[in-house]
Amino acid sequence: MRIDVVSIFPDYLAPLRLSLLGRAQEDGLLSVAVHDLRDFTFDRHHTVDDTPYGGGAGMVMKAEPWALALEKVRAEQSGVPGAGRAHDAGPVASRRPVLIVPSPAGAVFTQAMAYELAEEPTLAFACGRYEGIDERVLEWASEGFDVRPVSIGDYVLNGGEVAVMAMVEAIGRLVPGVVGNPESLVEESHADGLLEYPVYTKPSSWRGHEVPEILLSGNHGRIAAWRVEQQLRRTAARRPELLDGADAAPYGKAERSVLRELGYEVADGRLRRA
Repeated sequence: MRIDVVSIFPDYLAPLRLSLLGRAQEDGLLSVAVHDLRDFTFDRHHTVDDTPYGGGAGMVMKAEPWALALEKVRAEQSGVPGAGRAHDAGPVASRRPVLIVPSPAGAVFTQAMAYELAEEPTLAFACGRYEGIDERVLEWASEGFDVRPVSIGDYVLNGGEVAVMAMVEAIGRLVPGVVGNPESLVEESHADGLLEYPVYTKPSSWRGHEVPEILLSGNHGRIAAWRVEQQLRRTAARRPELLDGADAAPYGKAERSVLRELGYEVADGRLRRA
């Protein structure tokens, strides 16, 4: 997978060279290229912003530097195998390269979206600043990209870089080979629509707190059932909206008993709060 990021603060993205993502780049599993938007300006001050039409506070990022930067990204990505056409990753594969624009006005980024985007051969990210990017850039870019404004939460940041780092890490770790043990991807939060169960390690007794006895039993069937129960309880307590309306098919008699205790019933094959 090739990932291109355009920012006025390219050094901000340096952490993407660390840890598992850094190793993946060394091993050739990922390629991350960061472009400085100011390289696509022509005045001596490298100006990337101007006052907004219609008035108002703040500045807006100018269209032309973005167009030039994205044209370069598109040209460089065109040589990546699978780019610019439907590929064999499955039905989620895009026919055009994906351009993600971090925005509090975008669709909420989820684990499901991370899995979808991990199937793409190329991704591009546009890090806005100030009051955002001239809207015409998104309209123009849609001619060559699948443009997706995406939010990482209902709050506002100074720029898109933090959001990009979060999304690139979430997506990049799903690329085959990046995470050493692929089973760890299956058992983590949101992989199955639930929050992850609590985990423990040695010693079994620590400062008066004990590891749950069942985890010391060696009975893997009971342990698995306990973990699912803990997922349901944790999800109901912390993120109940994940259960409300969820498909009830994966849950058997034992799980449905726990769900009833937690205040959920099954109606038309879906969970709903009783």
